[in-house]
Amino acid sequence: MTTWAWVAVVVVAVVALAAVGYFVLQQQKRRSHLRERFGPEYERVVAERDNRREAEQELLEREQRHAELDIRPLPEEARNTYANRWTEVQERFVDAPAFAVTEADQLVTAVMAERGYPTENFEQRLSDLSVGHAATLDHYRAAHEISGRAARKEASTEDLRQAMVHYRALFEELLEETPRGR
Repeated sequence: MTTWAWVAVVVVAVVALAAVGYFVLQQQKRRSHLRERFGPEYERVVAERDNRREAEQELLEREQRHAELDIRPLPEEARNTYANRWTEVQERFVDAPAFAVTEADQLVTAVMAERGYPTENFEQRLSDLSVGHAATLDHYRAAHEISGRAARKEASTEDLRQAMVHYRALFEELLEETPRGR
């Protein structure tokens, strides 16, 4: 082989290594971004999917969908009204815990709708909320699960109390001017 051929081989090898290094670095940046953005939701989605790439693609699609939504903060008056309604729901818990949990679910959904989140499907709500409220998704899942058991009369008063605590975590976050992590 001539000297020029060796030089060409070395140049091609260096370019190939640089391309591979760039690709790996981009994947690491994307993974780090998704882990930071989605927190525990990242690990949950990875565990549910066949592979990490598929899970990360789903999370990227969630971000894209979320970017297309018109998510907005609540006006001060609306925040105060919702906060007062939450207080009333908590007060009703003493006499009618199951009813209060149903009201809490409806109130969280109403706040989501006013903020601009689509609310027709629970799984889609979780997906949309995961982008800006990943830290409270487990609370919402737990509250929703207890609420379902309460509808079937299979939840204890302590379960219902826990549901209220879980709903409150998301409710308070939704009332904030902007979602956490932004």
